Amino acid sequence: MAVYALTGFSLVSLLSFGYLSWDWMKPSLVADVATDPMEKSLPPTFTRPPHIIFILTDDQGYHDIGYHGSDIQTPTLDRLAAEGVKLENYYIQPICTPSRSQLITGRYQIHTGLQHSIIRPRQPNCLPLNQVTLPQKLQEAGYSTHMVGKWHLGFYKKECLPTRRGFDTFLGSLTGNVDYYTYDNCDGPGVCGYDLHEGEDVAWDQSGKYSTFLYAQRVSKILASHSPKEPIFIYVAFQAVHTPLQSPKEYIYRYRSMGNVARRKYAAMVTCMDEAVKNITWALKKYGYYDNSVIVFSTDNGGQTFSGGSNWPLRGRKGTYWEGGVRGIGFVHSPLIKRKRRTSWALVHITDWYPTLVSLARGNLSNVQGLDGYDVWPAISEGKESPRTEILHNIDPLYNHAKYGSLEDGFGIWNTAVQASIRVGEWKLLTGDPGYSDWIPPQTLTNFPGSWWNLERLTDGPRKSVWLFNITADPYERYDLSEQRPDVVRTLLMRLVHYNRTAIPVRYPAENPRAHPDFNGGAWGPWASEDDGEEWEGGREPLKNRNKKKKCKICKLRSFFRKLNTRLMSNRI
Repeated sequence: MAVYALTGFSLVSLLSFGYLSWDWMKPSLVADVATDPMEKSLPPTFTRPPHIIFILTDDQGYHDIGYHGSDIQTPTLDRLAAEGVKLENYYIQPICTPSRSQLITGRYQIHTGLQHSIIRPRQPNCLPLNQVTLPQKLQEAGYSTHMVGKWHLGFYKKECLPTRRGFDTFLGSLTGNVDYYTYDNCDGPGVCGYDLHEGEDVAWDQSGKYSTFLYAQRVSKILASHSPKEPIFIYVAFQAVHTPLQSPKEYIYRYRSMGNVARRKYAAMVTCMDEAVKNITWALKKYGYYDNSVIVFSTDNGGQTFSGGSNWPLRGRKGTYWEGGVRGIGFVHSPLIKRKRRTSWALVHITDWYPTLVSLARGNLSNVQGLDGYDVWPAISEGKESPRTEILHNIDPLYNHAKYGSLEDGFGIWNTAVQASIRVGEWKLLTGDPGYSDWIPPQTLTNFPGSWWNLERLTDGPRKSVWLFNITADPYERYDLSEQRPDVVRTLLMRLVHYNRTAIPVRYPAENPRAHPDFNGGAWGPWASEDDGEEWEGGREPLKNRNKKKKCKICKLRSFFRKLNTRLMSNRI
């Protein structure tokens, strides 16, 4: 009780003394130094399609990079960003699967049925098979395509695997939360299995190797065995810095002065990942790819604050629709950029990488209908205005409805109990329950166990279901303008209504006990076939099991596992 009270005093004191009013976006932290005029000279023209390296990190907070004023050392990322273009108006999704699905398809999650939560290991669900993926479009353009790292887009059928969705090779995990050394993943008590795959086979022989190093080494091997004269696309989806918090001891020792243990381990993982990126960049140069390459760096969602991450000075955390959950770290580094060494405030969303990279690859987008992304390369490379003017963060009809929301509060056109968020121009609207809403300063009360968690639980916020912010003027979401500007609220609610009319049904089937690793040799992997188990096609509801006899044989086991599943924490994302 005493700790809770002291924690509350600390945050209230920070607010009282104006700690949150400091200009944390001052030039010394994220803006550029004076640019040498020679740096604006045009780079070599595209004589052939560029090599594309897309690096995605997991749960890295907005504050957790050197050029955002972090206490974590990221010299490689800082240098690459400083020499390229920093994206400071860049948006992602608040959790894993949605961000990855939008990157791979160029579509909002309401258009793929993945608008609710993540794909869980035992669900008969995956990225819709009717979607033409980014690597498939790059294959059409003549690219060799490779994936290294975390998939998390479903695997219940072989048709869902990375090697069936456009990647020539794959080394990584299929689920979302594995041990960095043993590659074990438990999806509840007693539901554990091994998850590291080489292609479509289980990579038992790689156990014991730290995943961040293993993945960087695999990228180097791919580059060494490929010809730089032929275009290549490598998607590097690091497991870092998602829990469990594991790192080689020598990296943890660098941060021994940090009082918060979770923050110390987390910082070590970030620095280790930074060195892995250094090795990848070195390999690009060594094997002759660098001069004709485009490196994109992105986080997948906001940092998890009670696991060591920090999104300061943004509001909220991973899993929320506050800026701390959806504003990501992003930059592009390439000798092919026309205007380097600058910060871009162009509005960019993770769906934009699909058309942007396919266009860079000289691929064909004319036969791809319904993309929600835009080609933002002119905005990134030349400093032109972004073609994007709005972002649908999401509409989740299955999320717990806000207790204080109603159709009446939404002017009779929108039920504000529904979790949704949209940005149009400089305005951002949230309805329903956006998630934990506190501002969480980094390294506060480091000597108190659980201080991050206590800070986060300090306030539940006012009992309401509609918020409106001018994100350009108020990026930290401190001043709710919903009561002062009902006209803007109504306009943005109408945009939600528009998007909701285009949404397909949510794909979130019940878990299947046949997915248990014990039935698959102790490893996570596909368990269903084309005509056995629940099936999904397009956006339709799941088809019923065509083989009722087989279904009955496992009904008792299914009931048992469902009971186990009810004991799982609902926020295991």
